[in-house]
Amino acid sequence: MASSGIGVHPGCLQDYQTLQLGKKLKYIIFKFSPDNKEIITEKTSESDKYDDFIADLPEDQCRYAVYDFHYQKEGAGQRNKVCFFLWNPDAATIKSRMLTASSKDALRKSFNGIHFDIQGSDYSEVSYESVLEKVSKSF
Repeated sequence: MASSGIGVHPGCLQDYQTLQLGKKLKYIIFKFSPDNKEIITEKTSESDKYDDFIADLPEDQCRYAVYDFHYQKEGAGQRNKVCFFLWNPDAATIKSRMLTASSKDALRKSFNGIHFDIQGSDYSEVSYESVLEKVSKSF
């Protein structure tokens, strides 16, 4: 449970395991339940288009996401890194932004095998190029 008192629905971990082990999912979007008592899965997707992922991040609402990021590394071939996203847009309410930031660890710590944490408050910070730059520096 997070310092905010918000829990993580067991379905979130099941969806993450499907992404990580089954390689059937490309990304998962998480949000707060209507009563703000737990984090739940909002959407899972098999789409390979990064633009689809970005389009699923609301302009004025906070979300968490996990994305199986594939990229080409020069001289090393195809790579993939599982990235955890904290989407905290400037247009979201202050209460929502604070709740999202204080509840992140409850979700993040339940996922093993995350390679990178990406935090964004506008779309440029979570663009494909921005994420590619971060993950490709690692090796």
